[in-house]
Amino acid sequence: MPDLIENTPALLVQTKASPHPITLALSDIKLHHSVFALPFAVLAAFMALPANPDWGRFTAQLALIVACMVFARTWAMLVNRIADRRIDKDNPRTARRPLASGALSLRAASMTASISAIAFVLCCAGFLLFFDNPWPLALSLPTLAWIAFYSFTKRFTALCHIFLGGALAASPLAAAIAIDPTALSSTPSIWFLAAMVLCWVAGFDILYALQDLDFDRKTKLHSIPAALGAKGAAWVSRTLHLIAIVMLTLAAFNDERLGVMFLAAAAVCAALLITEHAILIKRGLAGLPMAFFTINGVVSLILGAAGSIDTLI
Repeated sequence: MPDLIENTPALLVQTKASPHPITLALSDIKLHHSVFALPFAVLAAFMALPANPDWGRFTAQLALIVACMVFARTWAMLVNRIADRRIDKDNPRTARRPLASGALSLRAASMTASISAIAFVLCCAGFLLFFDNPWPLALSLPTLAWIAFYSFTKRFTALCHIFLGGALAASPLAAAIAIDPTALSSTPSIWFLAAMVLCWVAGFDILYALQDLDFDRKTKLHSIPAALGAKGAAWVSRTLHLIAIVMLTLAAFNDERLGVMFLAAAAVCAALLITEHAILIKRGLAGLPMAFFTINGVVSLILGAAGSIDTLI
């Protein structure tokens, strides 16, 4: 008993310092990184709006879209962590991730992923229940499968970065369908927006993968940097980002609602992407946090905000 009393403060500190498994899982996947895809989903929702919309209805739809985005990303990221837990354990860069280090159990991570998937399907069902739109529910399971598939692609193809871009590019397409199932046939600019997201995400994911070039080659994992080396990968990334800017321009010129503000935002984003590559040329991997997180987060926010405002003017 004296030993227990003596050690009580230490036990309390240890308990207090140990986060809940769900909190640990969510902190690992960094929910604030939803900023990469969410603004494009919101923009596509505005682009899919019919003339003289019911704003109360649209606000409720938009809230469901945001919820779907959060749950879908949580599912996809946790599947990624679960699938890669052994790989992450052997990689010095990722060895401290909760699953890889053992701080988070496989059971807790799997449970959190499952809850997120169920919540996503329920939110999709809300479009059928409240808005008589069956498509989000019908496509919910294929969507979950598609966005989780990326996690396994590095095992067999260097095009894994394209698959990640495709997973995020689904967000504007899905948001448009949620607002109006006919939007994809009547508004081609949404397809150009999705193509932009695919190329933009694949481009910066290639740069991010430069950190693991040596590890990927050693463990026979596939990536553009592992296949082409740092210089070759950088040129592929630049090409993809150039295509992304072209897609943005095509989106603007194929939708009369996207005017001067969106074009100005596209020009700013082109400058930011050039800056991103210039930072990496000058600073190497040391410049990656600014190039990857800060600049790309600003790109998505600027385009999402400018485009959404343009559709309202």
